[in-house]
Amino acid sequence: MPKTYQNPRYPYRRSTDQDVGRGHHPVIIVGAGLVGLTAAVDLATRGVPTVVLDDDDTVSFGSRALCFSKRTLEIYDRLGLGDKLQAKGVTWNRGKVFFQDRLIYGFDLQPEGGHRWPAFINLQQYYPEEWLVERAAETGLVDMRWKNKVTNVTQDGNGVTLSIETPEGPYELTCDYLLAADGARSQVRRCFGLSFDGQVFQDHFLIADVIMKADFPTERWFWFDPPFHPGQSALLHKQPDGVWRIDLQLGWDTDPEEEKKPEKVIPRLKAMLGEEVDFELEWVSVYTFQCRRLQRFTHGRVFFIGDSAHQVSPFGARGGNGGVQDADNLCWKLAAVLDGRAGESLLDSYDAERIPAADENILHSTRSTDFITPKNGISRAFRDATLELAAELPFARALVNSGRLSWAYSPPHAGSGPLGPSSLGPGSPCPDAPLQRGNERSWLLHQLQGGFFGIYFTDAPLSEEESGKLARLTGDHPDLKSLVIAKQGCRNPQSDLGVWQDCDGLFEARYGATPGSFTLVRPDQHVVESWSVLDCEAAARSRAAALV
Repeated sequence: MPKTYQNPRYPYRRSTDQDVGRGHHPVIIVGAGLVGLTAAVDLATRGVPTVVLDDDDTVSFGSRALCFSKRTLEIYDRLGLGDKLQAKGVTWNRGKVFFQDRLIYGFDLQPEGGHRWPAFINLQQYYPEEWLVERAAETGLVDMRWKNKVTNVTQDGNGVTLSIETPEGPYELTCDYLLAADGARSQVRRCFGLSFDGQVFQDHFLIADVIMKADFPTERWFWFDPPFHPGQSALLHKQPDGVWRIDLQLGWDTDPEEEKKPEKVIPRLKAMLGEEVDFELEWVSVYTFQCRRLQRFTHGRVFFIGDSAHQVSPFGARGGNGGVQDADNLCWKLAAVLDGRAGESLLDSYDAERIPAADENILHSTRSTDFITPKNGISRAFRDATLELAAELPFARALVNSGRLSWAYSPPHAGSGPLGPSSLGPGSPCPDAPLQRGNERSWLLHQLQGGFFGIYFTDAPLSEEESGKLARLTGDHPDLKSLVIAKQGCRNPQSDLGVWQDCDGLFEARYGATPGSFTLVRPDQHVVESWSVLDCEAAARSRAAALV
């Protein structure tokens, strides 16, 4: 098969630990895929060195985790890669749903303006993995060890011990904390005898990366029961480099190995694209829907992230995005524990926060699977009737499920917060908003990088009392910085003192902010708590509670 991308090959290098047969490190990450590399770079930005072990010597093959969501792009921007992903990726916000030979409706995932990043970009997984390897090298804090295969893992109260096989023989490592990012077939998980709870659906799907010149728009197109593939479903996405991603439902009574052969794939694609369209296959795979997770993601000093912890179907782009958000949640906490700002009990919150997020992804993924692949005649009749109604009636479109596309998880927020019903609840990811200071334009999330932040909202120049309160709060807590935002249209003579203006009023709207309100934000850009007035003692208590 032709290739638009040549996988880099990273050399195996002997480590100094091998010279003595053993070594100790604060954090070891098993798996140099998308999620493991994200965790390594995230920890490096917080000053934490890591060793990354991988049994291969390259990045992934094929597009795999293709759709990167707005929240994931926000995370990668903090890690120094956001612009690079967007520049290479195919940006899209819109999608279309077809039933048989008819367009049923279209949708826009980001109808409002005032966002730094699009709803999604399409980008083959090997690109961000390669750039993460480069970014890891730039930090000087990530020890990448290719062709280092983990064969056994044990732990006790003092740490974790790993047995590793290399081209030059075995050696051992120990660490204080281990991050298992070694995927759905995790060797670390196998060493601890852990299994998934959940469902494996009886259906096969074909993924094909196809090189072709085509005039399809940069949208997500999904077909139910199309004439070119009757009784099944199909999905089309545009990627960079003239590559298109096509997913075709095959049914359970198919042989996955046979279906991957070009002589089986090409006729299916010609039926879809037309005999006159020239295309070449770049990568082909067959998969089954799996919606499963570990009962717990934390086991002593071992943390499972990404596919090693949970699996979902590809429809909805919840696998890779969910794994990146696992790393985003865990790494700031691990850094706080390692530098002594927090006790180990903080790490328990990884389970408390990411298991509900995984359950939400699994729920949406399971519902998508049930709608896309009805299991009996009644289910199919309901689905087809829903699609018919959706062509004319907007209420029915909410019932159509071709994959509920990934969105950042927010914990349930009961009732009205201190800033009213529109305010963000504790644990909510911070929405972005444009800011301005003089002639300088920026984005809120770009300013919320490097620790805890307190956002003070005002409709007037700061008084001496307000300035004094903020100075004392940040002075007493060196890891807490303040950000002052002035109301849209407010005359702001203090712009040269670091005050930003809510130039389009979107911070006020998205945060439910009122003049004098204060919002405390965690290092992973999630809300800790909000107050209608600045209460330094309450803010200090909340910051302390966020580290417990």
